[in-house]
Amino acid sequence: MIAADLVFCNGPVQTLDPAGTTASAAAVRGGRIVAVGDEQDVRDLIGPDTEVVDLAGHALLPGFQDAHAHPVLAGLTMIRCDLHDAGDQVEALAAIRRYAEANPDAEWISGGGWSMDWFPGGTPSRHQLDEIVPDRPVHLINRDGHGAWVNTRALELCGVDAHTPDPADGRIEREADGTPQGTLHEGAAHLVGRHMPEPTPEMMLRALEAGQRRMHAAGVTAWQDAMVSPEVQQAYRSAAESGLLTARVIGALWWDRERGEEQIPELLGRRETTGRFRAGSVKIMQDGVAENFTAAMTSPYLDGCGCQTANQGISFVGPEELRAYVTRLDAVGVQVHVHAVGDRAAREALDAFEAARKVNGQNDNRHHIAHLQVVHPDDVPRFATLGIAANIQALWAAHEPQMDELTIPFLGTERAGWQYPFGALQRAGARLVAGSDWPVSSPDPFLGIHVAVNRRLPEGSGPAFLPEQRLHVREALAAYTIGTAWVNHLDTRTGTIEQGKLADLVIADRDPLAIPAEELGETTVLATYVEGQRVH
Repeated sequence: MIAADLVFCNGPVQTLDPAGTTASAAAVRGGRIVAVGDEQDVRDLIGPDTEVVDLAGHALLPGFQDAHAHPVLAGLTMIRCDLHDAGDQVEALAAIRRYAEANPDAEWISGGGWSMDWFPGGTPSRHQLDEIVPDRPVHLINRDGHGAWVNTRALELCGVDAHTPDPADGRIEREADGTPQGTLHEGAAHLVGRHMPEPTPEMMLRALEAGQRRMHAAGVTAWQDAMVSPEVQQAYRSAAESGLLTARVIGALWWDRERGEEQIPELLGRRETTGRFRAGSVKIMQDGVAENFTAAMTSPYLDGCGCQTANQGISFVGPEELRAYVTRLDAVGVQVHVHAVGDRAAREALDAFEAARKVNGQNDNRHHIAHLQVVHPDDVPRFATLGIAANIQALWAAHEPQMDELTIPFLGTERAGWQYPFGALQRAGARLVAGSDWPVSSPDPFLGIHVAVNRRLPEGSGPAFLPEQRLHVREALAAYTIGTAWVNHLDTRTGTIEQGKLADLVIADRDPLAIPAEELGETTVLATYVEGQRVH
């Protein structure tokens, strides 16, 4: 019998296979799992050169997979002015000051990670930045990626003033006289962002390496990058060719909403498979976010007094055009990945996939809709009917300031109750896949699993958020493993611990299926393996 390269023993092995098998040992040879069972099943596979990992009661799980993340963007922020560790506007301003002082030669102060709930109305002012950096342009992306905070110098350099109209896909927050206030929502952020120096290829690789390191530390072995520009694609290609890329990555090529179907041949020309990187999906952003009232809704937002407004958000792509684009992409074998936060955006995406099914018939493209903050109850069953995966970001389904202060009051009671309907989708037979949207929120799957199961943050108190939408821990784990493996066309090779599959594995400090649900968020990753090679 040929000896294994690696053997795990003496701990629960949660295979997450369809039968829910639990074992206590597993063996790996040539990057694949060759045995799963107990110590007796792997004893004869231990040779003089076999590395034996004593789990010592810790749990072995399939590697986590993220269905919607931005690790290169996150890495760029990590190596620039990173505000993700700040807890409020005072800490954010202090971090900006430190970065500006430490980088006196930087032409622009760029980065991001600020949170809307740190500022009244969710809109930080240019004057706060002017006090710290009056002489250089500042451009800091919101934590959710749907806006930017800029200083006066940036606005002046880019010619954005009281006479600049709002773009069709965004809004300039303004002072009483019409002067830009310093917060640019959605497409308005591009009015300044397009003037920033492009990061060099070397910087993009550094960003990818930093992002990958953080993902592996969270136990993530594969992901779908939901915003792949040509520059990001080149970074992945270079990393794959050099061996730097240790994760399995699906690149969702970015759909330019300012253009139409004439871009489809260009996108098809960018499809590739290079090592562990495959570009074969297209990402369409259909709307914005609820906090800045750009998520597309079937009925208007409320104002601060609870009265109905005239604003129903923005559909970045017209519904008829979306149906045409999705149908054409589907016909040539492209997976479509849609961003939809509001219930109208989700409905428009489902309508587009339904139109594609009628024209093209069933296929294996595995389309998915991400975020799904508000879903009309009438549309919940359509996910299973159409075979469209529900791509959930579970960490957001909890009471916290952005939800309680900037969202629920403006949705109203009924519509607020339609948020993040994970349980309803599961009961209706939808396929759940899970992601983090990092750097919008933490890449740690155990935090997302905690909220999916408990409907409150690990440190949260008070009532659970719509507790009837809870998932069972096994359902949440499946969404972060075999679910995302399916949407990434990796399910025959990864996603469970089974003989013949690739040894993409995680060691956790406790067994998530054997602890109280309230402790899920405390679970930590001790080691991460890709094809049997330790990457964390």
